[in-house]
Amino acid sequence: MNRTLLVYLTFAGALAAQPAYDLLLKGGHVVDPKSKISQVMDVAVAGGKVARLARDIPASEAKRVVNVAGLYVTPGLIDIHVHVFVRNGAEGESHSVRPDAFSFRSGVTTMVDAGTCGWKDFPDFKRRTIEHANTRVLAMLNIVGAGMGTGREDDPAEMDAEAAAKMAKANPDIIVGFKSAHYNGQGWESIDNAVKAGRLTDLPVMVDFGYINQTRNIRTLLADKLRPGDIYTHCFSGHRQELLEDGKVNPAMTTGRQRGIFFDVGHGAGSFYWYVAVPFFQQKFYPDSISTDLHTGSMNAGMKDMINVMSKILNLGSPIDEVIRMSTWNAANEIKRPQLGNLDVGAEADVAVLRVDKGRFGFVDSAGATDAGTQSIVCELTLRKGKVAWDLNGRASEDWKTFKYPKRAWVK
Repeated sequence: MNRTLLVYLTFAGALAAQPAYDLLLKGGHVVDPKSKISQVMDVAVAGGKVARLARDIPASEAKRVVNVAGLYVTPGLIDIHVHVFVRNGAEGESHSVRPDAFSFRSGVTTMVDAGTCGWKDFPDFKRRTIEHANTRVLAMLNIVGAGMGTGREDDPAEMDAEAAAKMAKANPDIIVGFKSAHYNGQGWESIDNAVKAGRLTDLPVMVDFGYINQTRNIRTLLADKLRPGDIYTHCFSGHRQELLEDGKVNPAMTTGRQRGIFFDVGHGAGSFYWYVAVPFFQQKFYPDSISTDLHTGSMNAGMKDMINVMSKILNLGSPIDEVIRMSTWNAANEIKRPQLGNLDVGAEADVAVLRVDKGRFGFVDSAGATDAGTQSIVCELTLRKGKVAWDLNGRASEDWKTFKYPKRAWVK
């Protein structure tokens, strides 16, 4: 046989013998709301992308196989309301946390900072936090140019819609909307300027409505001010008459939903109460998306993390598939990022593997009141760009007895 041909055939045979996939999640219950998949399937990953979804992919086709039987395999979770821009002390009060410290352990692969920074300090946020995070960090700009916690959130002179829109247009890969928050003025300056910036960029506005008065009320906000596709966060807070004194859901909330406004949980330290959430569920008013409002005041209180908030919604009565939808595909659509929140072949392999424990559990609201539940979600494994970012029980790891440790250089 010609030597060149022999070398070629040998090389081709070696290539053919190489596993096609870097990692195979085998035997899990895949829930991908975008594709309407909810069944036991295998998920193969190659080159940081989802490579294949199918039943019974041979283990021999992957370099590493992870047994996830009995677990849920979902798109990486998307938390659309967090605070992760840690300022220097001189620049204003900061209650933010580092994104990677909280994301992967709860299955979150994408976080949206909701208004911590404005257009003025976005470049600093990008340089300090976004560019160094392994978590995908996106941003909704505060309509207040100086951002949150700077003492200027009630100053209309800080609300420059054109400047905010210009910054968003210059950073379309990161900025996904605008935020109006905590406003305590008499009129609609904060809302009107945020919506103006949204119109200039075709991006959504998230509203933490702040304080109400005779002029500023949720009826006008949801019927007249916000647009379809805008987001009302803290929907179970009760601070703004979301729930009326007679225990009925405020008709303004229903009007907003009929107009196409999205309702987000935004749990936080003071925005989720059982006395509000339970009647809402009883009256079949469910959230569109689940988010944490993660910050230093909420992380060790009733909120805790994304999967704790998801567990609350699960125990309120939403099926697990819907809880996953609220935390993935719905969230992706609210921020106009349809490339996220799904397991399409070719999509970046951001994946969460979740366990639902059965038993008796306690869940705490923002006031410190508890409600008992029978199901608790646990994150077993998180992939970010196809790499293991969190592995609670070493499912993707090798037993130490066969693991090849690097050689140590002994010091005499």
